[in-house]
Amino acid sequence: MKPVAPARISCHDRIKMLTTMPSHIPHFLQGNSAPGTSGRHSPVFNPATGEITSQVALASDEEVNRTVQLARAAFPEWRNTPPLQRARILFRFKAALEAHKDDLARLITAEHGKVLDDARGEVIRGLEVVEYACGIPDLLKGEYTEQISHGMDGWSLRQPLGVCVGITPFNFPVMVPLWMIPMALACGNCFILKPSERDPSPSLLLAELLKQSGLPDGVLSVLHGDRLAVEALIQHEQVNAVSFVGSTPVARHVHALATSTGKRVQALGGAKNHMVIMPDADLDQVVNALLGAAYGSAGERCMAISVAVVVGDVADTLVKTLEQRVANLKVGPGENALMDMGPLITADHRARVLDYIASGVSEGALLQVDGRTLAVPGHEKGFFLGGCLFDHVQPHMRIYREEIFGPVLCVVRVPSFQKALELVNEHDFGNGTALFTRDGGTAREFISQVQAGMVGINVPIPVPMAFHSFGGWKDSLFGDVHIHGPEGVRFYTRYKAVSQRWPTSRQALAAQFAMPTHS
Repeated sequence: MKPVAPARISCHDRIKMLTTMPSHIPHFLQGNSAPGTSGRHSPVFNPATGEITSQVALASDEEVNRTVQLARAAFPEWRNTPPLQRARILFRFKAALEAHKDDLARLITAEHGKVLDDARGEVIRGLEVVEYACGIPDLLKGEYTEQISHGMDGWSLRQPLGVCVGITPFNFPVMVPLWMIPMALACGNCFILKPSERDPSPSLLLAELLKQSGLPDGVLSVLHGDRLAVEALIQHEQVNAVSFVGSTPVARHVHALATSTGKRVQALGGAKNHMVIMPDADLDQVVNALLGAAYGSAGERCMAISVAVVVGDVADTLVKTLEQRVANLKVGPGENALMDMGPLITADHRARVLDYIASGVSEGALLQVDGRTLAVPGHEKGFFLGGCLFDHVQPHMRIYREEIFGPVLCVVRVPSFQKALELVNEHDFGNGTALFTRDGGTAREFISQVQAGMVGINVPIPVPMAFHSFGGWKDSLFGDVHIHGPEGVRFYTRYKAVSQRWPTSRQALAAQFAMPTHS
């Protein structure tokens, strides 16, 4: 008797299964779910309850190698797929993302903890990169010059790299992968995503939606793992490029290790984003901006404002108003639409943030609002922390120098705009910064002189739109190229220049021993 073949599960059914939070989270290889073979797993928590909801597979060296080989095998056909056909797949993917926006948001909230509105916003900002990548037939066009010399023409073109790897952080499990995947695929590369093992499920839904949109098997893989998988991927001789977003120590390590093996690397690190507040700024606008930028997503954003640099004598008024507003933040489960802020990602991360708060107190900063006493009824085991506000923070303090990545805002008082600018420029990080003022001359000088990759004027979180590019300076970025947008096209392609001549007769051209001058 012949064995009965297992019924093939449709993309629609697999998508439905994913949104119900499976107890075991697999990899995604060759267009299908692939259970791990290493025998290693990592727990995935619901941060609002503190309970383990599932186990995610952790890849072995053998699984890494197999995944790279699958991507490499799929590359020749995908590379030769016309850009217009690749764009049509992305157009369908865009429609699929729109249809499943709420499914993705619920998965984000379930595993990360951020409130649903914030999760939906994350999906939309990622979708914007897909929209940009849909224009790839135009974005890949080179330049052509006729008659660069007698009977000779010249032009340029951009060609894909091969197998590219993306290593993404827990705080944006949809948006950051979508900063990488559409650009890499549109340019003709195969892509291996290694998402955070803290909230891995949204990446699988992204992969399923791409398959549903017509992406050939093997072009995109999702491989879960820890440091072992990361090290194996970035050292693999058949991986051509690595995109990374995470903390600065890891970004520095990834950049050093991957470039040592000849790979193209963009490694985005941490941040300590300053908002400079001038005496002429609208304080109501400033307070609202600070609340959202410092405490949104529980401060777990690389573009969060974590330092308010207050110029002049408005600090007392600003801090007094902030105290009341921060103390009244609504903190609770992210699926509750009334909440301003959800939990932190894990108990370990919460403990790390608590250590920073204790450090700030011991070093002499004034803890005006202490969120450590927060209790969420019915969620006592959740990883919650209330908003914290420090005043009179000094540059030598640890809470000023290091990235906390939690709901903690530090207020620094300075006497002048020049002193505020010096503080921003002297800091090790240079990711993003903002200035709130009504004076155009001050704003113009700030834009020109500040040492940061992204600048907002009366905009607290100046994340560029998809048709520009995202990236910081100093210890916030290792590598030469920012992420998504025009820089994304440059990163995921190699430039090639061509010079061509068609002799008008069969007579061979005379040998030339001098440097050709095209004259």
